[in-house]
Amino acid sequence: MSDAVSPLALPFPALPAIAGVTPRIARAGYKDWGRCDLTYVEFDEGTAVAGVFTKNVCCSSEVEIGRDNARLGKARALVVNAGNSNAFTGYRGREAVEAIMAQVATHLGCAPEQVFVSSTGVIGVPLPKDKAKAGIEAALLAEPCTWEEAANTIGTTDTFAKGATATAMVGDVKVTFSAIIKGSGMIAPDMATMLGYVFTDAAVEPAFLQQCLSAANLGTFSCITVDSDTSTSDTVLAFATGKARNAPLVSADSPGADAFAAALADVCRQLAHLVVKDGEGAQKFIAISVSGAVSDESARKVGLAIANSPLVKTAIAGEDANWGRVVMAVGKAGEPADRDRLSIGFGGTWAARDGQPLADYDEAPVAAHLKGREISIEVDLGMGQGRATVWTCDLTHGYISINADYRS
Repeated sequence: MSDAVSPLALPFPALPAIAGVTPRIARAGYKDWGRCDLTYVEFDEGTAVAGVFTKNVCCSSEVEIGRDNARLGKARALVVNAGNSNAFTGYRGREAVEAIMAQVATHLGCAPEQVFVSSTGVIGVPLPKDKAKAGIEAALLAEPCTWEEAANTIGTTDTFAKGATATAMVGDVKVTFSAIIKGSGMIAPDMATMLGYVFTDAAVEPAFLQQCLSAANLGTFSCITVDSDTSTSDTVLAFATGKARNAPLVSADSPGADAFAAALADVCRQLAHLVVKDGEGAQKFIAISVSGAVSDESARKVGLAIANSPLVKTAIAGEDANWGRVVMAVGKAGEPADRDRLSIGFGGTWAARDGQPLADYDEAPVAAHLKGREISIEVDLGMGQGRATVWTCDLTHGYISINADYRS
C-alpha cells in the first residue's frame, strides 16, 4: 500500500462478518516490505462461487485455472498473493498455483478445484513456491482477521483499503454482503479490472449466482477505466455460503431474486467507484453520462472512448473546460454519431447543443465545477434511446511517477 493517500479516499466501512467465511492474513515475503501479503479465506462446505475474469489473452495461470474451476460452482478457500502477479511465467507459474491449491485442499480435505488463487503485482516473475507454502502455513495458524486487514493485505499500489456492504430481503430473511477489492492502476474494463471478492450468506445456486454477477459486472466493473490497460490478472469472485437459510435462489423467478441481484449490483458499483477514486495519481473522480445512443452498449463504448482519452483526462486535471476534446473522443469511438446532433455539457451546464456552441454559453459555472473533486460530463448523441454511465479519473503527473518507479 502506498504512503500517500488519494485525496478521493473514503474511510473503510464497517463490514459485518459473514457466516461461513473466515479470513486470515500472513506474511509470505513476496517483496521486501514489512507487511502481510498473503490473504487466506476459508469457506464452510456448501459455498457456491461465481466469477468474472480478464479477457487479456496473456493472463496468468491463476486466471486460467480459476475460470475453469468457477464453472464447477463450489468453493472452500481463497488465497490472494500480493506483490507478484505470477503472469507470463509459463509452467513454473502454473506449478506454483497448483501447489497452493494442493496444500490448502489437503488441509481442508476438499478437491483442489475448490481452492481459488489470485495473484497481483509485477509481471514476469514466477511466484516463489517456498514462500507461498510458508505463507499459507502461517495463515492457517493465524487468528481470524478483520475485513480491513484483509483489504490492506491484497493491495499493491492502492493508497487506501476498499470495502463495501449491502443487505437484501429474500422473502422474510435478511441476507448480507461484505466485499473487498484492490485496484489502482492497469484499470480498464474488459470484464473486471482488479481483484475483487464479494461474500454473502445468501443461499444461491451457482448458475444463478453467476448470472447475477455477470449482469452486475456489465454496469459496474466494465464501466470504469483509469488508464485503458487491462490487467493480466483481473478477477472478481462472489462466494455465497447459504448460512442465511433463505429459500435457495435458483432463477430470476425465485422470491427475492430481484432484491438479491440489486444488492449485489450495488456492492459491485461501490467497489468500482472506489477503484477509480484510487486511480494512480488521481485528483478528480469523473462520471461520464452518455444518452441518445443507438443502444446501451454503443453508449458505453462512446463513454469509454471519452474516459480513455489522455487529452480529455489531462484537460480535467488542468480544470480546462475544453469540450472540443470530448467532441474528438466521440468521433473516434467507432460508434454511430452525428456531429450535427451532438450535445455536450459539464456539471449540468450545456456548452454545445445540436452540433454547435450555445450562443449564450457561460463558462463560469463550468470552470467552477471543474475545480471540484467530482466531475460530471454529459453527452447526448441524439441518435436513439441508448444510455450508459462510465467512470474514470483525471490523468496527472502522479500517474507517471508511480508507474516509472513501479519495480524499484
